[in-house]
Amino acid sequence: MDTLNHIDDESASAQPASELPNAHTMDRLVASCVAGDNTAMQAIYEHCNSRVYGLMVRMVGRQDADDLTQQVFLQMFRKLGQFSGQSKLETWLYRIATNEALQHLRKQKKQTTAPYVLEPATVDDDRLIRNEESQLIQAALERLEPELRVVFLLKEQQGLSYHEIAESMGIPEGTVGSRLNRARKELRLELTKLGFV
Repeated sequence: MDTLNHIDDESASAQPASELPNAHTMDRLVASCVAGDNTAMQAIYEHCNSRVYGLMVRMVGRQDADDLTQQVFLQMFRKLGQFSGQSKLETWLYRIATNEALQHLRKQKKQTTAPYVLEPATVDDDRLIRNEESQLIQAALERLEPELRVVFLLKEQQGLSYHEIAESMGIPEGTVGSRLNRARKELRLELTKLGFV
């Protein structure tokens, strides 16, 4: 069973890293943001929004993803003056996003999402199958501990390296590897329990 091929459903609209501004351009955008340039803020938001939103959908569900995504960007723009530039801006942004998602889940003390509603009979068979697979994957992800889920999503959905995940979460790289292995095993187990083949 190849779980990873099905994880990209929610992040299909996310921009690949190659389309993001290079480090030099991003540094200029950050400096402009700190100086109060609204156009630079908009540029950063447009380049990073879909990736953060994709992470939030998988972490907290669709019903809260929009609000939390906005909260992440508010936090980022508020704290941008504290950004040291020692890591990529996206890595720092994922750290804020991860903290927001985990904090939200702790407050809720339950990890459920609203059921995904399919459109009525106009949906073709292939799309129905993809939607059903997406629902099963989301249900299995929700059963993972939040700390495992976020490591898995940062790696498989967002494409971060072990080093970037370690920076984003403030944990050693070795811990990233062990959490990722555990997340994959548990996800496969949960998918099997849910009848995903």
